[in-house]
Amino acid sequence: MAAKDLYEKDFYKILGVTATATQSEIKSAYRLKAKDLHPDKNQGDTALEDKFKAVSEAYDILSDSKKRAEYDEARSYFERGGFRAPQGGAGQNFQGGDFSDIFGGGNPQDIFANLFGGGGRRGPRKGSDLQTEATITFKEAVFGTTLDLKLNTDGNGSQTISARVPAGVNDGAKIRVKGKGAPGEAGPGDLFIELEVKPHATFSRKGENLLLTLPVTFAEAALGADIKVPTLSGDDVTVRLAAGTPTGRVLRVKGRGIKKGAIVGDLLVTVEVQVPRRVEGKAIDAIKAFAAATSDHDIRAEFVTKAKS
Repeated sequence: MAAKDLYEKDFYKILGVTATATQSEIKSAYRLKAKDLHPDKNQGDTALEDKFKAVSEAYDILSDSKKRAEYDEARSYFERGGFRAPQGGAGQNFQGGDFSDIFGGGNPQDIFANLFGGGGRRGPRKGSDLQTEATITFKEAVFGTTLDLKLNTDGNGSQTISARVPAGVNDGAKIRVKGKGAPGEAGPGDLFIELEVKPHATFSRKGENLLLTLPVTFAEAALGADIKVPTLSGDDVTVRLAAGTPTGRVLRVKGRGIKKGAIVGDLLVTVEVQVPRRVEGKAIDAIKAFAAATSDHDIRAEFVTKAKS
């Protein structure tokens, strides 16, 4: 594809965003369009498949800050008439100055070709990279998984590819499957899969540490207790509450977090003392007895002193 064909493409218009759109806006716009245009949803419709490829191509450029900056810079000069294609095979004419400083001594046509995964403008080019999305569970993100994706191919056919998701990936991470993009003279491009991680009902993460909130009774917190805590791998670990453990105390279980290469995180357990919504019968008498036994201890004395100082 000629450089002229590349720089005349308005990727912002293709995605339906403005040139000042944030990365978040670009991502949201891509997701909406890709959902409607995805080949799996429109098998056999070549027009929509072409639109999907165009949207994926636009997102590949605009979602990469370096590629986007180069695209904006070069397209700005092209739109102002700062470039004319070679005439009569006698080299290149530039209007408005030399581009060598702007593009690091490179050829603007070659820069546009490089943006799209190709080499020099005279040689054969690889096919365009394609973009798709996949949703995985929180547990799959922590331990890794293998995705089986069904992709449409030219000729209304389809193929199933397997993509390995490494352990410890974050929401929004991209994995690359080489050679599964659009075909080209120098071979196919690559397929990029953007991952969406579904939240877990109990666990969350911070870096390589797993986070868990543990409900405990007033008696367990006041008197101390050994409590079994579930882990994401399915087994239980026992944590010891010291007598007088307050709500909000964080207990650390070493090595039970996310394993990412040589890095192993921890499981951080936050204690949450539960107050019963209803108290009846003997429990009421027990609480009254406790209140009477501790009436000489003002738990708010220090608080009041600090507030008035």
